[in-house]
Amino acid sequence: MQKNYRRDTLSMASRLFAPIELRGTTLPNRIVVAPMTQFSADDGVAGDWHFVHLGQFALSGVGLILTESCYVAAAARNATSCLSIYSDAQERAIGRVAAFINKFGNGVFGVQLCHAGRKASAKTPSEGGGPRPVSKGGYQAVAPSAVPVSPDWPVPRELTINEIQELIETFSSAAKRVERSDASVIELHGAHGYLLHQFMSPLSNRRTDRYGGSLENRIRFPLEVFEAVRSVFPSEQPVGMRVSATDWAPGGWDIDSTVHLAKELDALGCDYIHVSSGGLATEQDITVGPGYQVEFAAEVKRHVDMAVIAVGQISEPHQAETILRTGQADMVALARAMLFNPRWPWSAAQELGDDTFYPQQYLRGHPSKWGNRGMSIAGNYSFESQPKK
Repeated sequence: MQKNYRRDTLSMASRLFAPIELRGTTLPNRIVVAPMTQFSADDGVAGDWHFVHLGQFALSGVGLILTESCYVAAAARNATSCLSIYSDAQERAIGRVAAFINKFGNGVFGVQLCHAGRKASAKTPSEGGGPRPVSKGGYQAVAPSAVPVSPDWPVPRELTINEIQELIETFSSAAKRVERSDASVIELHGAHGYLLHQFMSPLSNRRTDRYGGSLENRIRFPLEVFEAVRSVFPSEQPVGMRVSATDWAPGGWDIDSTVHLAKELDALGCDYIHVSSGGLATEQDITVGPGYQVEFAAEVKRHVDMAVIAVGQISEPHQAETILRTGQADMVALARAMLFNPRWPWSAAQELGDDTFYPQQYLRGHPSKWGNRGMSIAGNYSFESQPKK
């Protein structure tokens, strides 16, 4: 039983710190740590870096903590140092992180499942990026069509129908491992030019069978993956999907297609959609700025009942609060801002005049305990025991 420090009130002053229920799982607030690839796994196994990197956010009271892209097979990996969950050792390592977050945090831990498709077998950013040839420790990439990332990348092998069916089972097997690891949420990575996104975009999918051509055919594989994962994951635990709302390129995937996909996911019982953009086409033309992707989340939210996560240079508490209060999204995801300040929820609560979770071990750091030497937060507080989820 962990002791929390919070206001003596049943309702929070801000929208950001109001709880939200996804299926049978309650998030204590609307703050999400977005997936951030670390390129720090040893043969896919989460090590001390991941333990500290993800664990620190639990101590900050984040509502939902998502792993970086976690790959479902060895040949699915973007790079050899990417986090994965296709072996027992990898499953145990994710379980170690989950155990810490479940014990010491008050939020929820989720795993993002991914297949890199034609982006597989890449060098890490520290190595300069680009493809890693098979002759230098790389592996054969597969994709919906034999269309490379760019002229500088090798041509991927087009998947057969049988292989597509096998990949659906691969995602299902990974989902079972997530359940055994005691993580509470699964997010499918359908964004940023990875395999699910490759099937959806007409720029990367040139197939002429039931998995290509029309919009309905191009979204068939992502929907089948979702159904397979949903069917094996506990019914009370959420499954969501991250999507790119647009390829930012002529003739590519766009917001209208995203809305269509979102409606289909909603009908299948998807619990949330995490709306990002880009990552598939080298010719993408993106105008970047604070909240530059929020409009896409807002458009999706107008058409679905499931929860919507907005992301994209959201860094200021009042900015996040405004997104939620104006109904543009139900949750906000942060990445760089959370790296810069892992205690962002504490700072946000201070700025919004609200309060949030502090681990018992850190209660002395609460501003109300600083006396006349530091900051204070308006409101009456008390220690009380709260049952863990």
